[in-house]
Parts: sequence; structure tokens; C-alpha cells
Amino acid sequence: MTTTSPAQKASVGPTSYGLRDNAWVRFAIRRAGQLLISLWALVTAAFLMIHLVPGDPVRASLGLTAPQSLVNARRRELGLDDPIVVQYWHYLGDLFTGNFGTSMSSQLPVSEVISQRLPATLSLAVAAFVLALLIAIPLGALMGVVTRGGRAQRSELGFTTLSVIIGAIPDFVVCIILVWIFGVNLHLLPVAGKSGLDSYVLPVVALAVGPGVILARILRVEMISVLRADYVRTARAKRLPAVSIYLKHALPNALTATLTLSGLLLSGLIAGTVLVENVFAWPGLGSTIVSSIQNKDYPVVQAIVLVYGVLVLLINLVVDIALALLDPRSTIREN
Repeated sequence: MTTTSPAQKASVGPTSYGLRDNAWVRFAIRRAGQLLISLWALVTAAFLMIHLVPGDPVRASLGLTAPQSLVNARRRELGLDDPIVVQYWHYLGDLFTGNFGTSMSSQLPVSEVISQRLPATLSLAVAAFVLALLIAIPLGALMGVVTRGGRAQRSELGFTTLSVIIGAIPDFVVCIILVWIFGVNLHLLPVAGKSGLDSYVLPVVALAVGPGVILARILRVEMISVLRADYVRTARAKRLPAVSIYLKHALPNALTATLTLSGLLLSGLIAGTVLVENVFAWPGLGSTIVSSIQNKDYPVVQAIVLVYGVLVLLINLVVDIALALLDPRSTIREN
């Protein structure tokens, strides 16, 4: 068996040798590599999208009555007559310079379309994420405390049954119910467009209520598990106040596992905006991608798919970093 002598270690250099031995450095390198591979796969899939569409996408966007000369000119303008490898190379180069192409329907730069619509989608998703956490954390923690050790079985059964039913309702059904109650019957809230703070209420609630109750169920289970831990028994033996035990000792540890699901929740909320935005005529990326698909505006569809994919990848990366900071042992266990 060969061993590394001190002289060999010294020849490598203490800094480089220490960096290779550092769990955080290996964690950063591994996550960066995974992110780059995922980004490459996403960009390649978005590029192939326009080539996998049945028929001629330019003919589909211009219409069947468009003259062939116009179709040929448009194909040359988009570079679709070049070999696919050349097109892929040009596509990567344009992405690095922030050039997403030009919209076939509005003739506006796609980057301008994205910059106009992205803030509305992000504001909707972030507001729904905050509301889901405001629903899940108090409700899940409270039910965990109330139902620990087999107590309050009727409350546990009612909470579990109701949360399963609400979580199973599709988003579009929730949207219809909210519109019918608060828009059609009570006339309390606007049901279309983005006009003011009140216009956020229905789409945010429609996005948040299902994930909120599902996350509350998971947090209840985590809370019950944490309350059985030895350090909680020690805190009780020290006669600490019950509020201090639940809020300072139990809840932070229960939230560690919930944080991973919160990242997945935010990713799902961003994807869920596509349906909710179309129901409430919200001027975001979700309604834009549907109209672009209908109008065969493939450059806009490509760009929005990329934006959604990059947002999901970045959210997952942030969650991984947050988990590593909360539990540094996870970076060592993965090695």
C-alpha cells in the first residue's frame, strides 16, 4: 500500500492539499458541476424544441397562405437553413450575449417581452410561497403539539382528512371556486387582470392553499418526531416554559427537513403560475407562453422555457446551500 510522505504533501502545497480535503470545497465543486450539466441539458432541450415541432415552424407561424418567398426569407433570417450544429453554436453564442431572438408575432426582442412579464410572475409566485408558509408553519406546528403522543385523535383525523381533500383539488378547480364565490356572487375581489393589491388575493390564494396544507401535514409529522427527542425531554426536565420548548427547541429542528420541501414548493408554485395566470388573465410569463404556443411564436416559447428552468435550478441550488449551512454534516455525508 502506498502512502503519501510529508515531503510529497509539501511538494503539492499546503493550500491546494487543504482545499482538496475541505468538505465545503468539494460540496461547492459538486454542486457547480451538477448545475452546469443541468443548464446544458436545459439549453439543449430548448434548442431542439423548434426542430422537434412537426412540420415547418416558420410556415406555421406565418400561416398557410403566406407566400413561399416570405417563408424562405424568414427561415434565412432565423438561420434555420444552416446545419443544425451551426445553429446550435449560434444559439449558444446568442444566449451568452443575452440575445433570445425576436418574437414572430410582435416583432419585439424576446428579452424585452421577458423583462416585461417576468416581474408579474415572480411577484405572484413569491406572494403565494409566503402565504403557503404562513399557513403551513403555524398550522403544522400547532397540530403537531396538539396531536403528539396519540392525543386529540378526532382533531388529527379531521386535520388529516381535510388536508388530503384540499391538497388533492386541482388548481383550476380552486380558481373556479374562488371566482364563483368572491367574484361572481359576492363581488368583493377582481377576477381578471393586475390592477392593485386586491387583484393579487384570488390568484395568490389559489396557488398557496393546496401546497400550504400539504406542507402543514409534513411539518406536523416532523414536529411530533422532534418532540420525542431526548433534548426535548431534557428541556422539560429543566422546567422550561412550554412556549420556549416548542418555539426555541422543537420548531427550528422540525423546520430543517421542511426546508427541502419548501424549495420544491416554490419551484412548483412557479410552474403552477402558468395555469393560474391564464384563469385570472394575469400578465405574466404563464399567460404569455400559452398565447405564444397558440400563435406558434417559438422564440418566445423557447425563452420562457429557459427562464422557468433556470429559476427552478437556482431555487434548488439555494435550498442545497441553505441545508448545508443548517446541517454542515450533510456536506460530509455526501462525500
